[in-house]
Amino acid sequence: MTYRFFTPTRASAATGLTADVYRQLRDEFLGPVPTFQALSAVPELLAPTWALMREALLAGDASRVDRELVASAVSRANRCRFCVDAHVMLLHALGEHALAEVIARGGTPPEPRHAELVAWAEASRSPVAAAWTGRYRPEVTGTLLAFHFINRIVSALLDPDLLPGGLQRSPVVRSVGGRLYARTAREPKEPGRSLPLLDAGTTAPPAWAEDRPVGVAYASLRTAALRGGNLLGDVARRTVEATVRWEDGQFPARPAEWAVDLVRDVPGTDRVGTRIALLAAFAPSAISAGDVALWRLSHPGDADLVRLVAYGAITATDHVARALSAAHL
Repeated sequence: MTYRFFTPTRASAATGLTADVYRQLRDEFLGPVPTFQALSAVPELLAPTWALMREALLAGDASRVDRELVASAVSRANRCRFCVDAHVMLLHALGEHALAEVIARGGTPPEPRHAELVAWAEASRSPVAAAWTGRYRPEVTGTLLAFHFINRIVSALLDPDLLPGGLQRSPVVRSVGGRLYARTAREPKEPGRSLPLLDAGTTAPPAWAEDRPVGVAYASLRTAALRGGNLLGDVARRTVEATVRWEDGQFPARPAEWAVDLVRDVPGTDRVGTRIALLAAFAPSAISAGDVALWRLSHPGDADLVRLVAYGAITATDHVARALSAAHL
């Protein structure tokens, strides 16, 4: 596994809040996997990202298979190969070997209920154009939102290959990997255990969450990630937020050229940051080493790069959440 722009500190050297998150990851998931290590430069982002994934994907009594299907389908819609591979493996871990391979091939599940769930998740990429609404339990909805955010973080900051040479795309490797994690994947998780990790000063949970821990986690992540917008000026932030609304999740045909055109009217000092945030929202894998090198001229630390990417990612994610909230009014 390689990181695109920096190498995080070793998990064994973690302290404070980061170490607390890593302990829960070891106890309840697959350990401090690269997704979360990439966020470790900003513990106040790491904690709510883990909390949202835990409370949505792992905890409670909603079907774990349904939630892994949603995670896989959203990742497919967002073209996040890393996350598709990881959650296909977890479908294998849950004993759904045939279903996992259908998803891995980009197919439609044969069971109508599963097919409907996958179509619903994939349509959320462009919620306005699809007239998309929420019709599933808070944990399923929270899983969808968690992976809209996580897919963008992963695609921006990680290499897409989970194993050398893309070995994880071998059906045999996927199946064997799933069996190794079967016990961990099937253990029930009590809701709310991640909430003590969160900043108590966040906003109220959204309407779709029905006061469940998943809503508290989403509100905390939204608050923390939007702070990354403070790295940009007002014009730059308005450009990112308006573009997310107008474009409604459409993939730019040529992301690099598309982003250059959009930032022409942004003040010069904010152009590269705005470009990175826009690409994080729409085509995060298109963020280049050149973009990051220019950003580091004024923001040399890893933490500000993570904050900026998270700002673009949450702006796109919250566009989906707002479509969902409107359906609940």
